[in-house]
Amino acid sequence: MSEPFKEELAKELGFYDTVQKEGWGGIRARDAGNMVKRAIEIAEAQLANQRQSK
Repeated sequence: MSEPFKEELAKELGFYDTVQKEGWGGIRARDAGNMVKRAIEIAEAQLANQRQSK
């Protein structure tokens, strides 16, 4: 994942302040998992939209 995308997800999920203060190593495992889960949801939605456009 790109850094800007990870930051966007962290903001959306409410732990961006931790990332700013402590870096990515400071986030909880649960937050990292939620970030990956959300990224997958976004990717799946984009794929579905691409398929509908064809």
